[in-house]
Amino acid sequence: MKIEKAVIPVAGLGTRLLPATKSQPKEMLPVGRKPVVQYVVEEIINADISQILFITGRKKTAIGDHFDADPELIKKLKESGKFSLLNDLEYEKDVSDFYYIRQSVQAGLADAIRLARNFVGKQPFIVALGDSIIRSSDNSNLLKRMVDVHLKTKSDCTIAVEEVPENDVYKYGIIELKDRGTSNVCEVKDLIEKPEIGKAKSNLAIAARYVFNPVIFDFIDKTMPDDGGELQLTDSIRLMIKRDYKVHCVKLNEGEKRYDIGNFESYFKAFTDFALLDDKYGYLLRQYLIQKMHKGELQHD
Repeated sequence: MKIEKAVIPVAGLGTRLLPATKSQPKEMLPVGRKPVVQYVVEEIINADISQILFITGRKKTAIGDHFDADPELIKKLKESGKFSLLNDLEYEKDVSDFYYIRQSVQAGLADAIRLARNFVGKQPFIVALGDSIIRSSDNSNLLKRMVDVHLKTKSDCTIAVEEVPENDVYKYGIIELKDRGTSNVCEVKDLIEKPEIGKAKSNLAIAARYVFNPVIFDFIDKTMPDDGGELQLTDSIRLMIKRDYKVHCVKLNEGEKRYDIGNFESYFKAFTDFALLDDKYGYLLRQYLIQKMHKGELQHD
């Protein structure tokens, strides 16, 4: 079986990034040379996925515009001889097909994924959150590994996880392992959303990537809203586990790192890291920062 479809939820309001997100989606904020969501799409395409559905919301039309071809712009670049800039638009030629559906009411991540039911049909599918980048230093592909594990273990749900500091577990959805399995693949016993420090069963946090069988939609339908009236995906997965459906997790490799563009601190760190890695400007930026450090300008009162 080959997994051919991916779902990217991008309907969130991005309120923690105001005012930068007042008139544009947080997924379109630049990280280095590209908007956040382009990294996500490229990761999916590199996993040989041919169909991508965006779950959008209000004021999210910029995402569709970004991935739509712009013949007028290409013509102007050619006429002005700016052929090097044309290479930066090569993503428009990607072979994947893009689809869009709107989550009109903010009712949680599980509710957003439920909107993909007809798009998915009866086949397993990927979910990749549109505000999280997975960067690999060795060109490995997390999604490919997850798909392989999902199919080989005949799992109903496969979750990417990353190790986080013990003092930070309260910020994440944390998994409890059923067994240790191999070094990077384990069966999941339970999930706890933002546990108290000292009460978490592990330091493995859910890392914004999933592979699901369509049965997940049945459990989303059974999920009760939280105190804020939203349907949480972790609650739906917990229901699967309680009904003895098989859930596995795949750990990020040592050379992989997740960037969650959820607040200004994480956004600034992501932009800095990617800018420093830029083939053309990374060296110049490093020299600039070194000069500021020597002048004492990086010190903060």
